[in-house]
This record gives sequence, structure tokens and C-alpha cells, in this order.
Amino acid sequence: MNFKIKITWIIGIMVFACGLMLYHCSFEDDRLADVSLPEDTIVIPKINMEYGLNLDSFIVVEGKIKKNQVLSTILLKHHIPWPEIDRLVKKAKPTYSVRKLSSGKNFTVLCKKDSTEKAQYFIYEPNSIDYVVYDLRGEMKVEVKQREVREVRREVAGVINSSLYQTLMDIKCSPALAMELSEIYAWSIDFYRIQKGDRFKVIFKEQYVEDTRVGVGKVETALFEHHGETFYAFPFEQNKTVDYFDENAKSLRKAFLKSPLKYGRISSSFSRRRYHPVQKRWKAHLGTDYAAPKGTPILAVGDGVVSDARYKKFNGNYVKIKHNSTYTTQYLHMSKFAKGVKRGKFVRQGQVIGYVGSTGLATGPHVCFRFWKNGKQVNHRREKLPPSLPVEKKLMPQFKVVKDSLKKELDAIPYENSKGAALAGM
Repeated sequence: MNFKIKITWIIGIMVFACGLMLYHCSFEDDRLADVSLPEDTIVIPKINMEYGLNLDSFIVVEGKIKKNQVLSTILLKHHIPWPEIDRLVKKAKPTYSVRKLSSGKNFTVLCKKDSTEKAQYFIYEPNSIDYVVYDLRGEMKVEVKQREVREVRREVAGVINSSLYQTLMDIKCSPALAMELSEIYAWSIDFYRIQKGDRFKVIFKEQYVEDTRVGVGKVETALFEHHGETFYAFPFEQNKTVDYFDENAKSLRKAFLKSPLKYGRISSSFSRRRYHPVQKRWKAHLGTDYAAPKGTPILAVGDGVVSDARYKKFNGNYVKIKHNSTYTTQYLHMSKFAKGVKRGKFVRQGQVIGYVGSTGLATGPHVCFRFWKNGKQVNHRREKLPPSLPVEKKLMPQFKVVKDSLKKELDAIPYENSKGAALAGM
């Protein structure tokens, strides 16, 4: 009986204790609910800043430039009259002409928050980093600005199954890296003949605006295995110019041959005004004529891809070679093409591509050699062509330090993996 009484007392005490705890918690919650911020406390709202402006102060209109759309059609919709548009066009010309606006690019119009809703700013974004602010107020101003760019050092490796572009996409890398590699190896690798099984490793800087990838920065070093050959690329500065060199300190760039013929003479130079011997009139001669006996071999002055090889009325038999994104050459009046030379074929520097003749508009056997730089015909004999000098002997110790360090990093990258790590201080 005493045992039952003790159990009853214990249970009663536990119930009383739990009730007391619940009451205390409820009382504390009521006290906390009554707590409020002091009257002099100011809550600062988050400011929506973009382009260096507080967007909350404006009516924000965003869009993309449409095909054939001009700035005036946009501004007129936002109550900017023709005289002001004309003044803006003139004001903008030295900084960023409104004629540069391209379809598909983003724009933002910031308008007054009043009954007029008149545009105050027009912002144009030519790319993910740069933006142009057209200040439409008062005297008007035009400024080209940049977003803050963060760089991440990345190590990537890949084995090509279909194309370099697709391989880069597969390893979640920007296809823009393909363009960087094609420029570095333009004189060493035929990127039109990349085949399954070719491999590469690259250490480079990837660019970000906030958390969005926007581009590719400097390539710090690279390795490309192509057709069974290994091509290293190490950047090194000499004579105030940074160029890429292989593991033997030889430049990856190759200078052009000075002439497409081993033997011959210049019979007519590059000229903006020359009397044409056949047409009997003055006209520009945007090439250099090298006279030689019929059948003399014509050489490709540099590595490249044949973009054209055919007959035309004035050019006769001719070959045109694209060497890289900057340089293109052309060889006119051939008697015939060399075996295998046709559109799409890769040719090496010094390779015979045809033979001297007088087909087309020509008075005698010669080759008219033409040279393009960035799409414009220029006098190749006056051009400062890419250097092909190796690293100077006095700089070899410094080069070796750079090369050994970068090569060790490259060789350690497995082809099965790629990684990224933030650069210190960025």
C-alpha cells in the first residue's frame, strides 16, 4: 500500500513540474513579443544598384536591339525629341558611336518616375563585361564602363572524340578557349585536321562577372597532342613582347617566306597607282609581281588552309591560302596547280602549290603575290611580320625556370579530370 502511495506522489510532482515549465516559457514568449526596436533606429533598405545608378529611382525598361533597329526609334518611344537625339548622336561619336549598336544586344532605358516618364539614361551592353552609359540629361554625357571581372585559374584536360569545340563543352569549359588555342598554335597545328584521339591540357584564367562566366583570359600554358606529336606552349617575354615557345625555346610562330619563289625577280611592286600594261590605264596594283620562267615552282609562304583554288578570267589559275585569323595570301596567273592542292587542303610553309604561268590578264610568265592583313590588302614587303626568333641565350636561365614550373603543372594534370581554383588576390 505504501508503495502505491509513493508512486502516486512521484507522478503528481512530475505533472506539477511540467506545468510550471510550460507557464514559464509562455511568459517569456509574451515578454519577447513586447520587445520592439527603439524609436530612433533606422532600417536601411537594400539599394538596387546597377551601372553605377540606383535603379529604384527610375522606371526600368529592358530589351534587346532588334534587327535594323536604330537608337532613335527606341528613344522616341520614351519621349526624347529629335533635336535631343541629334545632339546625342554628335556627342557620342568620339566615345562610342550609336552606329555601333548591334542587333541581339541588351539595352536598358531608365525613365523618370513622374507623369512625363521621359528617358534619363540609355545603357547599351556590347558584351558581358562592357557597357555604355548614354546620359540623356542636360549637356549629355557618354561613358564606356566595365563590370568588375573576377578571374579563376582553371586546369582542364580533354580527349577529342568529335571536335575541339564539343570536347570543351563536354568538360564545361567556354568554347572561346578553342579560339585562344587556335591562335597560339596557328603556326604549328592544323585545326582543320584535328582527329579523334588528339588530346590537350590547358591552364588558363576564366573570367566571371559575379557568378556568371563571361570569357577566357590569359592562357598560362598549354599542351596539345596532335597526329602523334606533342606541342607545348610556354609564354615568355623578350624584347617587351610576350610570345609562346616550345620546350626547346623555339617560337611557336613561324615567319613568312619573303617570296613565293626561290628564284626570280620583282617585275612590278605594290602600288596604289600603276599603269596596267594590258588594260592601258592607271589603276591600283595591290600585289607584287615576281617574274620567272614558266613552270617555276610557287611556294606557300606560310602554313595554312587553301580557301580557293580555281580559274578566273583576270586572275587565271590562282590559289588563296588562309594562314590564321589575321593573314591571308593569294598567288595568281599559275600555269597549273600542284598535285593535291584544292580547296580545304592544309599546306605547309615552303610547299609547292603551283607553277608560274601567264593565265588570265598577264603579258608574260609571273606570279602576282597578294597579301591580306585583317581583311585589307597590304604591301607584304613593308609589314612587320610575326617574329620567329627563339629565346635569346642570355634569357635562357629565366626561360628554363618558367618552363620547368609550368611543364611540371601540365604533366600532373590527368586527362580524366579538370578543376578550377580561385586566384589569390582576385
